[in-house]
Amino acid sequence: MTLQGLNELALRAKRAAYILAGASRAQKDDALRRASEALVGCADAILEANTIDVETARASNVSETVIDRLRLDPARIESMAKGLRDVAVLDDPVGEVVDGSVRPNGLRIRRVRVPFGVIGIIYENRPNVTSDAMGLCLKSGNAVMLRGSASAIESNRAIVAALRGGVVAAGLPGDVVILVEDVRHETVDEFVRLRGYIDLLIPRGGPSLIAMVLDRATVPYIIDGDGNCHVYVDASADLDMAERIIVNAKMQRPSVCNAMETLLVHCDIADVLLKRLDHLLDGVELVGDERTRASIRRAGMVTEADYATEFLDLRLAIGVVESLDDAISHIRHYSSGHSEAIVTNDYDSASRFVNEVDAAAVLVNASTRFVDGGELGLGAEIGISTQKLHARGPMGLRELTSLKYVIEGDGQVRT
Repeated sequence: MTLQGLNELALRAKRAAYILAGASRAQKDDALRRASEALVGCADAILEANTIDVETARASNVSETVIDRLRLDPARIESMAKGLRDVAVLDDPVGEVVDGSVRPNGLRIRRVRVPFGVIGIIYENRPNVTSDAMGLCLKSGNAVMLRGSASAIESNRAIVAALRGGVVAAGLPGDVVILVEDVRHETVDEFVRLRGYIDLLIPRGGPSLIAMVLDRATVPYIIDGDGNCHVYVDASADLDMAERIIVNAKMQRPSVCNAMETLLVHCDIADVLLKRLDHLLDGVELVGDERTRASIRRAGMVTEADYATEFLDLRLAIGVVESLDDAISHIRHYSSGHSEAIVTNDYDSASRFVNEVDAAAVLVNASTRFVDGGELGLGAEIGISTQKLHARGPMGLRELTSLKYVIEGDGQVRT
């Protein structure tokens, strides 16, 4: 696709965004419900398209983790449809008055939430992101330009066709959701430079994509960062609780960003807990330090790279630490700032961990898998921000709005 062609797509999205900004909540919710129905109604076509993507991926000898992120089935399509219905019942953030005041001269001032306009999203493999992104953007009054990966192009085409059909049936322009079908790498480079068209960019991908955005983007962006997440088991922890949290955080769905990648265990309980975990983590490749390997003989030797890596797979790095201070120091050095958890029965340890660990989400006695928009009551999420300005943590509807000052007077002039 030429730059001119990309600009034309972006202009269509911009025009649709102007219309969407004036739509009522009832119109937006109707569009979401109709899009949900369209997904279910087009399930056969979507699954047929997804089969092509999966077979192409298998022929490229990609890992099962990649296949899992790519694969759709009837249950996952129903989950996508339910996600749109769930967003439809959420409060509409557009027009919400954040705060207000009256000045001594009588001026009435309020800050209200408004859409950004056009949100651009770059993402890899996961076609369910296509409907999640559209749903959140539409509800928050934003048009969305989607640039998925080549590996999911057939799935994304089928999903976007269904979504656009539902939106049009509700009387809104189909261009509130636009798929960039040119999946060449050069298109991404142009996409992140669509200043004046895209108002906010959200890249969802690996380190190479994030590095490219940081280096080349001229559009404002929010980074959906890596999830090198830790669970630290303190000396006072309930070991049964620790087992449940560890197994869930690592094994429930290892291919997602809120899965645990490193387990840290206090030395006082390390031998007992690690021996108990050995069989519970069956199927997980374990690497650890010398003290870990003394308790789990099958564990390989851990490297610095292991502690710094988001595996997104059934692989786990383990370290035995002398104290809470050592655990916090380790996390500060290796954390990606996503989600960090402590398992403890000691109030002071929990308080210190919460106060001293710098991450988008900090958990006490709970699995890192809960750091998710749906689990936190936000409805679907468009990503999890690991940066600190504007949005941090799961990005739901409010994070997809900006603020506008509205100032009302009775003829006041400044002297």
